[in-house]
Amino acid sequence: MVERARWSVVTGKTLRAAALVGAATLGCDAPEAARSPELFGVRWDDDDDDAEPIGLAIDLKNGTSAPLRLHAGARFFLEQVDISTVVTSAVDEGVKGLDLSGDFAHALWLGTKFVEQETAQLPDAAGKFTRSRFYTGALWMTLPSVVLLGQLDEDGHPIAAPIVMSIGSDGQRQPGDHFFVRRLRAIQRTLGCPTPTDCTGATGFEEEAVVELRNALKQTPSFALHPATAALELRWTANPLQRWVIPVEQETDPEYAYGFQIDVDVLTPPGPDGWFLPGQELTFRVTLRDGEGNRLHPEGSLPSYNDVIFGDNEAGFQYYQGFFDPTWVYWRRKHRERTFIAHFMGPAQNVRPIHSIVPLDQILSEDVQQVATLEQDGLFDVWKVFPTTDGVFGGAFDPQHLGWAEPGSDTFSVQLPANAPPGTYRLTTKARRVYHGEDLAFTRTIEVQVGTATPTSKTLETGNCQSCHSEGGSLAAVLHRNPNRGTCYGCHAPLGVEYDAPIHSRVHFIHSRSNRFDAQVKQCDTCHLTAASIQRTSKSACLSCHTSYPQSHVAAFGPVSSIYVGGQAESFTQCTGSCHTTHPSSGL
Repeated sequence: MVERARWSVVTGKTLRAAALVGAATLGCDAPEAARSPELFGVRWDDDDDDAEPIGLAIDLKNGTSAPLRLHAGARFFLEQVDISTVVTSAVDEGVKGLDLSGDFAHALWLGTKFVEQETAQLPDAAGKFTRSRFYTGALWMTLPSVVLLGQLDEDGHPIAAPIVMSIGSDGQRQPGDHFFVRRLRAIQRTLGCPTPTDCTGATGFEEEAVVELRNALKQTPSFALHPATAALELRWTANPLQRWVIPVEQETDPEYAYGFQIDVDVLTPPGPDGWFLPGQELTFRVTLRDGEGNRLHPEGSLPSYNDVIFGDNEAGFQYYQGFFDPTWVYWRRKHRERTFIAHFMGPAQNVRPIHSIVPLDQILSEDVQQVATLEQDGLFDVWKVFPTTDGVFGGAFDPQHLGWAEPGSDTFSVQLPANAPPGTYRLTTKARRVYHGEDLAFTRTIEVQVGTATPTSKTLETGNCQSCHSEGGSLAAVLHRNPNRGTCYGCHAPLGVEYDAPIHSRVHFIHSRSNRFDAQVKQCDTCHLTAASIQRTSKSACLSCHTSYPQSHVAAFGPVSSIYVGGQAESFTQCTGSCHTTHPSSGL
């Protein structure tokens, strides 16, 4: 049995006991040498060496994982765990089939309850719709638990004591929790619904158990990869009879380094006074690099969508993948969409939520998208998806997928409006790299001056995010790793393919559903700093947080048909300027 040691992650008798049980389980058949954890790279305290650990991402689907190619001799900490197991049924049984087969058949399903449902905004190729129903409350989702990650040799023998991470319990966060994001749930997908509101006659059902753990609050515990490691083994006390083995291939001479960064250059020279002029065209170049500054693509070009999604893609940077891995805000794997996008927005003193909808035909036919105009939204905003916007999304709607075969450019141009107000304009670029066990997002924002050398800015009407978002859960670490909240509005406009995209909808929805959010949701001044910031009433503003409204509103404005924005395109129109000027218990 592996000896009891000074586990850097373990706090309290419960976790120590779990560490011992897990170590015993992993090590009971190990050779004698494997029972000396000091020999095999387990970190007993934070001062063992100066190596910067790499955040390790594990992705398990139906009990298996693609081999992890890890750099030999590197040190790792567990940053992200995604587990998905799917069973199918010909009858509508909710998620009961998951209790009978799949990775979670022996987990405790007592307490499972249906919470809410949403139907995909767009139909499939056959013109049918998919409805998703979301379930929580099972004991394996709610009770406190820990995960253990160990190293195995080629014969399956443990060769290091496992590292142990607490994932805490549902409904409360504790100082000893390892992950900032903890989302455990079950989903039933009903396929072939004739309409968004009617699934009569549907005969295809998918039931899925989903685990999302990410954003380690600290880079401990960590482990050095042993030279003989051929696999990693993951165990979890909430599902103790299940054992996941992840094959490992060690890279001794990798082409690239770990890490990810983005450089953005303005290729258009400014005027003699150091700023750009309204009506001028600006050209930008985006360069993706690894953590040591090595290029991930040739200058001047980007690989096609097919090359990145279906090809070898040794460099590891990603393009949008929502076509193949369905996502729902909060409920399912939104962090895995992996969109590579840039947006240009300004002036900074005018930033605000965008309410104009970007139409579907524009997304399918244009590369640089007009998202907001000064006349309609009070600010100028355009964005571009790489390798090309129309190629990525148009290719998905084309049976031949011709757009996916077209390579892209690392440059693009933006035409400033002739009436562009003077001030600071921002270009924000975000992307994600999945490389040799590391799944890392990065965002770069640069500023250019238009019409003036004087920088401009705006005091945002929301704040206090750091009250919860700290350490590995800070805004510089979660999501797109972007702490500049003033840049979020540019990408997060309502889309003809995704009405839930606006930032106000997503923030309301996530914080109102997560019972690990410490404050009272109805107390708006937890996040809102001014009374004016809570007075724009629309379905998308109100029903992204509230799950219903009075019967009088149903009669006047229609039933609630979306858990995210309340309705459809009308959800972004302001209801009135005279009602809802205050919010009960808002503090404002």
